[in-house]
Amino acid sequence: MWVFGYGSLLWNPGFTPVEAVTARLDGYARGFCMLSIHHRGTEAEPGLVLALDAEQGESCTGMALRVAPDEEAEVLAYLRERELISSAYLERHVDLALTDGRAVSALAYVVDKDHRQYVRHDLETQARMIARATGGRGPNHEYLARTVDHLTGMGIADPDLTWLAERVAALRQPG
Repeated sequence: MWVFGYGSLLWNPGFTPVEAVTARLDGYARGFCMLSIHHRGTEAEPGLVLALDAEQGESCTGMALRVAPDEEAEVLAYLRERELISSAYLERHVDLALTDGRAVSALAYVVDKDHRQYVRHDLETQARMIARATGGRGPNHEYLARTVDHLTGMGIADPDLTWLAERVAALRQPG
């Protein structure tokens, strides 16, 4: 079993993969298009979390994480509890192109465009929401910073996320 990490699963998968390989998923874009009302925000002050948004001609580079065969049921249960908390994500099997030349099918969580938590905000609105929101798993700005740091460390460029991290840091400066 493979799992595609593109956001917090990159830096906090919640399990120890037996193999981790940089991978590309075609037909989806990574973006802050899901309101977070549990983990990184609240109903009163929602944050934003990353989701895979189906978009023709787009692609998302992340990490394919292979689960140990004897841990598959446990990891699947854990991921469903974590990712399907409000049913804004849909569990899908997607085809990944690994950087080592292999092609694998992986479990991925993609946004349900018909769900009330699906949003499309401009980058400035995203930055303002991320800068102020906090949920059960901590500040939204921390989620963004950790994701950008991890992508940068992997050599994956995501200009929108880099801009957001810089803008959120500026918004959070005192005065």
